[in-house]
Amino acid sequence: MSAPPATPPHTMSPGLIVLLLSLLLGIQPVATDLYLPALPVLTHDLGASMGQAQLTLTAMLLAFGVSQLVWGPLSDRFGRRPILLWGMASYTVAAVLGVFAASIETLIVWRTVQGAAMGAAVMCGRAMVRDLYQPTEGARVMSKALTGLGVIACASAPLGGIVTELWGWRVTLAGLAVFSATTLVLLVLRLQETVPLRNLHALQPRVLWGTWRQILRSPTFWAFALLTACSYLGLFTFLAASSFVFMGVLGLSKPQYGLVMLFMTVAYIGGTFFCRRLLARCGVRRSVAIGAGFSVAGGTLMGVLALSGHQSVWGIIGPFLLFMVAHGIHQPCGQSGAVAPFPHAAGAASALSGFIMMVVAFAMGSWMGQQLGSGAAPSILPLTNGVWFAGTLVGLVGWTLVQRYGEARPSPLRAAASAAAKP
Repeated sequence: MSAPPATPPHTMSPGLIVLLLSLLLGIQPVATDLYLPALPVLTHDLGASMGQAQLTLTAMLLAFGVSQLVWGPLSDRFGRRPILLWGMASYTVAAVLGVFAASIETLIVWRTVQGAAMGAAVMCGRAMVRDLYQPTEGARVMSKALTGLGVIACASAPLGGIVTELWGWRVTLAGLAVFSATTLVLLVLRLQETVPLRNLHALQPRVLWGTWRQILRSPTFWAFALLTACSYLGLFTFLAASSFVFMGVLGLSKPQYGLVMLFMTVAYIGGTFFCRRLLARCGVRRSVAIGAGFSVAGGTLMGVLALSGHQSVWGIIGPFLLFMVAHGIHQPCGQSGAVAPFPHAAGAASALSGFIMMVVAFAMGSWMGQQLGSGAAPSILPLTNGVWFAGTLVGLVGWTLVQRYGEARPSPLRAAASAAAKP
């Protein structure tokens, strides 16, 4: 048996790595935050129901989650670079075709293709962190990349509102294609392969099943994967319902709604900076415990205010700022922690973590679509109750599973991968 081809050491600078990671991870908020202000307008123009409009988000995210189960093993076998190039090229084509969609059904199809292609970008971005860094340093680098993601999201929400107001929703969707095409060009010119040793057996059914089984049996993986999923559940709840709540129920304009999203993103960026300080002083587990306190406090305050009749813009924004600070802590810790025990199967571990996160989001999106499209009087309660539920789950996971299993342990996959590398 021949040995897997080794990848020469990369010469990418730390700044370039953070920039590339920011763009790869940032494609997800661009696909949602830039798009959200256009959602009510395209719903009207295409004669769609609220449930169909929500499906342009939930179908994209379900495809995003499922596709990672394919992209992960492919990237372990062939490397991150070719998978990223194929994925970003596919995303760009689907984004362009979505601009010219003549019906909501056609738009749903192209958004689904975008989601599947987006899975390659985000999955490889997370896996690259494990390729290049040890777990603790990986969490710090991930927090820097997610700060960049926050900056991208900061620009996306207000820009989406302004562009939709001035030129319409099709131009807003064209912005997705511009972002992905720019990222693709940078990847072609500057990205080097990061997988140190490709696994030639990664796609064999027996090996693939054994890899997934080892990952899914790891309590460390589950602790951090659930932390990431529950925190994202709260964010997705806000994203899925906020345009209808703030503009349809509370009467904000599109630019005002963009500013609301800007406030949320600034809080998230602040959370990523706070995360780096906490990691240096407290380590991963205590950082997560502190962040969980913010999650529970924000979700509970939002839910209680809404149920007591204080249904206002600031009654939602104020508590959610706390939740987003916590989200800026949980995502770097969770995304790096889930792949930390699996240096030789980082693609597969990243894929499973992303799949779990998107399945949870899809379930919430389906429930949200039913609540918003039920025909009842418009209400903020689906949003506030959903965030409250998510904040409670984050607290349970962060204060129990992460505290007990948050220390990455050596995986049997290391030995298996080393054996596969021998001639």
